Amino acid sequence: MMISYDFTGRHAVVTGAGGGMGEAITLALLAAGASVTGIDLKPRPDSLGGFGDRLAYCQGDLSDAEFVTTTITAAGTARGGIDYLANVAGVLWFGRDASALDMDMAVWDQVFAINLRAVALTARAAVPFMRKTGRGGAMVHFSTVQWYRGDPKPQDAYQASKAGVCALSKSLAMQLAAEGIRSNAVCPGMTLTPLQARWDSDDVLKAVADYAPLGRIGTAQDMANATLFLLSDAASYITGIELAVDGGLLMRM
Repeated sequence: MMISYDFTGRHAVVTGAGGGMGEAITLALLAAGASVTGIDLKPRPDSLGGFGDRLAYCQGDLSDAEFVTTTITAAGTARGGIDYLANVAGVLWFGRDASALDMDMAVWDQVFAINLRAVALTARAAVPFMRKTGRGGAMVHFSTVQWYRGDPKPQDAYQASKAGVCALSKSLAMQLAAEGIRSNAVCPGMTLTPLQARWDSDDVLKAVADYAPLGRIGTAQDMANATLFLLSDAASYITGIELAVDGGLLMRM
């Protein structure tokens, strides 16, 4: 049985809404009655049509401070506040993102801009509108279980930037707790989304699934379920944590 939430009358901002986990989270929030401002560099997916004025979809670069501030300020003003922020946008660039010992540091800077700078920018823009509601708010920032360990095939910019997401989330949680604004991170394990195009055969998919103690690959819906819980009042006494949604993968690390 699916757990149901009621987000009627609440407004959420979701980055990375154009696909994968962000799209699933946007759909889940809309299904629960929320109004959503979705932001992504990609065009609006067809699945997000038909929601009328409950969904505003904005295209742009989340590492661009002016775009983020303008977009979130307009959204918060139009909706009379912001209750929730889900920072889901991110990049994982296989091949270009490698060891810090020899990778192109321009790529390092780009990954950090998208994966970490954008989180700071959206929080800066959204928190004033959470304060205005008078009822607090909640943020969920997406990291990865990968930051807990090293890797013989490293993506060092991805891993380091996602570790930074957890550190920033925890710091925001401490800064904002007295105002009833919560901040938590989700750390997905192996999850089937467009980022994982390298899993391109049934044999590879089976091997990946078998490696997780629960015996399957995670889905975007698994991440949406965790996110809605952390945003909801059911998690009102939870802040400053990292929730691994990984099928038990950390037990193998």
